[in-house]
Amino acid sequence: MGEHASRVQSALRERLASAVEHLVWHVEYDLDGTPVDVAGVSDSTLVLVELEWRRADPVDNTATLFRHLADGVLRASTDRTVVVVQLFTAYYDLVRGGVSSKRQNAEFVGDRIATAVPHVSYHGVSLPLSPPRADGDLPDDWRDAVETAVGSVSDALASREQTHGGREQREETGERS
Repeated sequence: MGEHASRVQSALRERLASAVEHLVWHVEYDLDGTPVDVAGVSDSTLVLVELEWRRADPVDNTATLFRHLADGVLRASTDRTVVVVQLFTAYYDLVRGGVSSKRQNAEFVGDRIATAVPHVSYHGVSLPLSPPRADGDLPDDWRDAVETAVGSVSDALASREQTHGGREQREETGERS
């Protein structure tokens, strides 16, 4: 991860720690040997945030994250709420509108895997930031983009926490959060 992405990653962790105080927030959280960009942790909840800056294959991050979840956290507990948020910078936006197939593929895999595990949710989220190249500067409004991301992560967690208690009802009706 480059200097600019690390700066955004640290700011994201700091803002999440202020916004979602019941979790302990980390950067480069060790998930069974794989570092996750930002993670919020408690005994009952695990929030994993991957920052997709300019990655050529973000679906690899998605699959790797869920593979390590399955091998560790999910095997150890079937009651722990797990929220996976994959933040995609504007690098994955298309000029003509919409998003790239790279992002679509990552979101497809994340959605399908989360559908198979009742206490896990996946959220592909836009980070409204055009990532500069290594020799460039972060845009002036990069902190606003971090605030937007904090709101999205908080919303994903709140949505999951509201529905996690009603797991049996969702299973009966086929509803998925």
